Amino acid sequence: MCGRFALITPPARLARYFQATLDGEIESEQAPSWNVAPTDPVLGVTAHRSRGSDAPSRLLVPMRWGLIPSWAKDATSGSRLFNARAETVTTKPAFRSAFTARRIIIPADGFYEWHTQDGGRKQPHYFTRTDGAPLALAGIAEWWRDRNGPPSAGVIRSCSMITTTAGPDMEGIHDRMPVILNPDTFDVWLDPATDDVEELSALLRAAPAGTIAHHAVSQRVGNVHNNDAELVSPV
Repeated sequence: MCGRFALITPPARLARYFQATLDGEIESEQAPSWNVAPTDPVLGVTAHRSRGSDAPSRLLVPMRWGLIPSWAKDATSGSRLFNARAETVTTKPAFRSAFTARRIIIPADGFYEWHTQDGGRKQPHYFTRTDGAPLALAGIAEWWRDRNGPPSAGVIRSCSMITTTAGPDMEGIHDRMPVILNPDTFDVWLDPATDDVEELSALLRAAPAGTIAHHAVSQRVGNVHNNDAELVSPV
């Protein structure tokens, strides 16, 4: 499970890295967050095909972390559905339609995971890419509107991060990890025209050894009210 991550890089720089256009609702230099938690605002890279276009175009859009199924009666499910397991994302009712039609990339600078030590104490660790690039985390998105709300109520764009069995870089820390996509898979993953479930599912595997590195960080990250650069400093 991944329940916290850091989003520090400015949106304008992320848009360049992912070759995406900034959505009009995003400020190019919005404030960084070192402690993103479920229901917090995040960013998502989406793709769509314009009429007559040979290739899909990418857009960096604001979303809320914690997927709200389109059929949900209220938004409370978003606080629980922030992770989707690779093993069931194609079949679970809350996720399967989003996997088919609304696959996204969730940019992150790093993510946190807790290691349960002898005696039950949990030590947080911070994971980043070894090459310094942003993490491209596989995700799915959903659009939800409150049917009981006023006509002026807007649509909530929400998302869930896909996790898989941990790879060698997580050894000794945790048995799950987010799916980290490589740039050469971005087009296949994002293209709404890709409908080969086997091809897509093959991407939902642990990152190869050497992709990410980690270090222990302060217990302060466990409190969502703490949000400063010291959270990612080694201890």
